[in-house]
Amino acid sequence: MLGSSALIAFVATTQPEVAKAFYRDILGLRLVSDEEFALVFDASGTMLRVAKVDELRPHSRTVIGWEVDDIESTIRALVSRGVRFERYEGLEQDDLAIWSTGGGKIAWFKDPDGNVLSLTQFGSGES
Repeated sequence: MLGSSALIAFVATTQPEVAKAFYRDILGLRLVSDEEFALVFDASGTMLRVAKVDELRPHSRTVIGWEVDDIESTIRALVSRGVRFERYEGLEQDDLAIWSTGGGKIAWFKDPDGNVLSLTQFGSGES
């Protein structure tokens, strides 16, 4: 039923101006509009609505992720822009904080509100 409908992603912020700078200037998403209740970004054809809220308790798990072709270079580029990648106890992560799975690679970071975001590079034949 919804297989041919466009997906809209949502995340929340208590700091709209800081979130705007992060998603636009650090992550490189195109700001479509700054509305009363949300910042609207174009994330490679997917609408990302960053809801403006008074209170936020970030989820402890990933809320948004991006599939990338070269996770190492993407991480280096984001680190050069001030992004800090997360390390999790119990996961064997390399020097760039990448956790390798059966052919895939994943790394996590947080936005200014503490929302967990991720990068994934799938191995050949996955996605």
